[in-house]
Amino acid sequence: MADVKKIVLAYSGGLDTSIILKWLQETYQADVVAFVADVGQGEETEPARQKAVDTGACAVHVADLREEFVRDYVFPAMKANALYEGRYYLGTSVARPLIAKAQIDVLRQEGADAVSHGATGKGNDQVRFELTYYALEPNVTIIAPWRDPKWQMHGRNEMIAYAEKHGIPVPVTQKKPYSMDRNLLHLSFEGGILEDPWAEPPADMFVLTQDPRNAPDEPTYVEVDFEEGTPVAVDGERLTPAALLARLNAVAAANGVGRVDLVENRFVGMKSRGVYETPGGTVLYAAHRAVESITMDREVMLLRDQASPKIAQLIYNGFWFSPEMRVMMDFVDSTQENVTGTARIRLYKGNCDVVGRKAPKGLYDEKISSFEEDQGAYQQSDAGAFIKLNALRLRVRKNAGL
Repeated sequence: MADVKKIVLAYSGGLDTSIILKWLQETYQADVVAFVADVGQGEETEPARQKAVDTGACAVHVADLREEFVRDYVFPAMKANALYEGRYYLGTSVARPLIAKAQIDVLRQEGADAVSHGATGKGNDQVRFELTYYALEPNVTIIAPWRDPKWQMHGRNEMIAYAEKHGIPVPVTQKKPYSMDRNLLHLSFEGGILEDPWAEPPADMFVLTQDPRNAPDEPTYVEVDFEEGTPVAVDGERLTPAALLARLNAVAAANGVGRVDLVENRFVGMKSRGVYETPGGTVLYAAHRAVESITMDREVMLLRDQASPKIAQLIYNGFWFSPEMRVMMDFVDSTQENVTGTARIRLYKGNCDVVGRKAPKGLYDEKISSFEEDQGAYQQSDAGAFIKLNALRLRVRKNAGL
């Protein structure tokens, strides 16, 4: 890579990218452009920009991607009911393709020779970043320090020592050696003291959510309005996508909602323990499913639900910009045409419960569903023949001695 003179680094200001910026300069004798993506980490953005400048970046690009992130990534994943292994709301996974796409834009603007990231050779993020790079810029040069033979640091303790040697402040300490990734959808924790799957996460680790035991003693109710599967309002107030998710984050976090402790299967083959805080996302998924329950046809819902695990897997594994993802999301969009209505959610000490749902054109018909006197919309006597026909193959098997 002797011809590499300028590198665009996906920079967060965390432990890995803080030292990688300096390492790239020393190792490749190249200019490093720091790209900071604002996907909702809030107060971390400006310190990250300043730290990149102080560390020697030749330029710093800060992109406000919050609205795009929620509108074009979080909401589509939610409409697909995409939960990886049934529990993970894909907070990190769904942000990486957007960050990588914007990074490629900076590569083109700067006329740079290569892109780089701080993902380790054991993790999923290396795959997510690089699949996106290649999908959008097929011949791009990628520098992945953790896989680079010139990289001599093999653990977080060595990285912390490198940072101290070069006077680079980092958020990770020997006392709290776990890494964090934050955006509008979630905050994740992994590594360090969490690598023992038997160990309970320390109470002082959590940042967003109130300890459910200390949450308010009275429940909080919140209503979410949807139009064609997309959230548009909270408690009757229409909000932009980013503002809507931020509002739900605040109210759900105050009630201790959204903590997940999960051992998941990484794409590269190993199991990994992650702890997540996803307050607003937990509410959105529950509310969306509630509106679907009274607006979506049974067989359409079944088909969508069969697709959901595959879509979650594609997002988790980094295939956001794949042709199969595009086809499946087109299908999901078609299932959402009638998903318009409101869900009422009760938040109480870590619990997120649906307690009401309504829709202007719902498929729920009280005249049909009521256990009270029949009103002519459903003849109970029809059920006998229906059951007997469905039992035919079972009766034939039994009569045949099977």
